[in-house]
Amino acid sequence: MSPAGVLRPTTRTPVLVCNPADSQWFRRGDLLPGLTRTTEATSEPDSLQIVAAPALTAGLAFLDAPDIDSVVDENRALAAQLLAAADLWLFVTTAARYADAVPWELLQTARYRGTVTALVLDRVPPEAAEEVTAHLLEMLSIHGLDTAPLFVLPETEVDSQGLLSESVTMPLRDWFGRIAADAATRAAVVRQTLDGALAALEPAVAGLAAAADEQVTTADALDDRVRAAYRAGRRTVSQGVQDGRLLRGEVLARWQEFIGTGELLRTLEARIGRLRDRVVAALRGRPVPGRELRSAIEANLVTLIRGAAADAADQAYSGWQAHPAGSALLDPSLGRSSADLPERAERLVRDWQRGVLEMIRREAGHKRATARGAAYAVNATGLLVMIGVFASTAFIPTGAEVAVAGGTTVAAQKVLEAIFGDQAIRALAAKARDDLLARTNAILDEEAARYADRLIAAGISADPATDLRDAAALVEYARAKAALTDGTMLALPGVHL
Repeated sequence: MSPAGVLRPTTRTPVLVCNPADSQWFRRGDLLPGLTRTTEATSEPDSLQIVAAPALTAGLAFLDAPDIDSVVDENRALAAQLLAAADLWLFVTTAARYADAVPWELLQTARYRGTVTALVLDRVPPEAAEEVTAHLLEMLSIHGLDTAPLFVLPETEVDSQGLLSESVTMPLRDWFGRIAADAATRAAVVRQTLDGALAALEPAVAGLAAAADEQVTTADALDDRVRAAYRAGRRTVSQGVQDGRLLRGEVLARWQEFIGTGELLRTLEARIGRLRDRVVAALRGRPVPGRELRSAIEANLVTLIRGAAADAADQAYSGWQAHPAGSALLDPSLGRSSADLPERAERLVRDWQRGVLEMIRREAGHKRATARGAAYAVNATGLLVMIGVFASTAFIPTGAEVAVAGGTTVAAQKVLEAIFGDQAIRALAAKARDDLLARTNAILDEEAARYADRLIAAGISADPATDLRDAAALVEYARAKAALTDGTMLALPGVHL
């Protein structure tokens, strides 16, 4: 029913031979549901050819699988699937290959799972039959398979149809005939193989659960590396906001203009209208210093955030690259910030600046400087609060900055104290700083989430090991309750040598 040949692989598609009375059951797909049923020979590996053979006793079916050591990967995988679905393995080997490593690995799997197994030693030269058989029996005993029935078929001539003579195959045929005729024996074979498969699940799942624990531990370790990298990024921003570095360069120059032109005091006193300020600015041919100062603050903050995000991405990427599991999950884009980070950082700073102005209006609206409704005065006050954010702690000017930046910072502090009071200033600066850092932390968390998404895409759940162990415990409970066997190995009748 299943073609044979000298070229490998001979069997590409599994062939199931059964009595016509049983063929309808096999066509329903309860067994091997992933394989497409066909009645014709095919080379499609995901098909199962069903052949009805009236000569085969009802209740017994043979499933011919591809070689377990096939040169084709798909055939080996299919063979393993078919063996897992079988109630009894009839393992056929030859006198030349019975000691190969691959067959014995599979036989050990059968023993481990409690699968009922019989062996056929084929093509045995008559002069070597005694020696080869003795050696094979010794190997079976060593591997705990000494109770497996063994059939030795001599190397002989085939008939005109290419088949062995009935005299050679009769012992094997009679043995299967007795099993087919005895419903109790057939049921015992099924129960033992099922019980063995279920029993093998618990230690197998235990190993899988341990591996799942290790996987979660590895995922946590990778996550820790990302957290450490972006924690350093948040620390960089926090230090940059508070150590005065943002008051240098362009911000310092615009701050000097803002103070040196007298614009600050004029706008805070609200005695010069907005129209006059704009006319003066137009005559000078450039924006008012306050607007330039705000733009300079924005540019410096964006640069700080982008630098921190880039460094964090680089550190996180290096951390994963140094770990085998991490390197397998990496994508080159993770080694740098997101493409839209500059835009998001600019939006963040602008939103923060607007938030500072809203805070001024909300919490200091009743003060003299803003009570007159001068929006420009609110803007000037907001700039002073921003400067207070950047100069409130560790700013220590050096060189020429001592005379200019240091003095103007003190001037700003005094002006704000005069308007709002000392405690109010500290509270405004602290709230503005906290708001800025919260917004920055959020955008860095979004950047770090790109790595978390890679772990999620890998299918790592929070606690897979617990689910596995619970499922294995339920199976073991059901197995014990079913009492499929009495705990002893099934001894099938009829060992033929």
